[in-house]
Amino acid sequence: MLAEPVLQRAARVIAALQSAKQTVGTAESLTAGLCTATLTSIAGSSAVVRGGLVVYATDLKHSLAGVDLADLQSYGPVSEPVARQLASGARDRLGADWGLALTGVAGPGEQDGHRPGTVWIALEGPRERAVELLSLRGDRESIREQAVDGVLTLLERALE
Repeated sequence: MLAEPVLQRAARVIAALQSAKQTVGTAESLTAGLCTATLTSIAGSSAVVRGGLVVYATDLKHSLAGVDLADLQSYGPVSEPVARQLASGARDRLGADWGLALTGVAGPGEQDGHRPGTVWIALEGPRERAVELLSLRGDRESIREQAVDGVLTLLERALE
């Protein structure tokens, strides 16, 4: 179960999206749908959540979210360019006003030389783009929850 602060942030994001009459879609790797599930746990979310792409496998980042194959090969799935393209892909492919992206390493082991807790989050919206590198600590579930909170924080700030 998610911590209450994350659920409260999700509720604020849903309310802000409803007020703005805007929608959101996600492309999630390490969180494997946890962000979308968190948003849709809030009553009224069906009016603003378009859906989510679970792109856990690297090849799905390309085939489902449209990430450039050359960038996946050059930079790897845990990178700024991939996070940006995942956000754009979520927005475009799901027909949403906002696209959110999460890609990184939840652990327990390293992936492609990245330590657990290395997470890129991104958003793309009507007039705004943002990307951040998070260096998170904790176990696998804690890292995933913190990543969701991070990307929801990005969207909450953008909607203010």
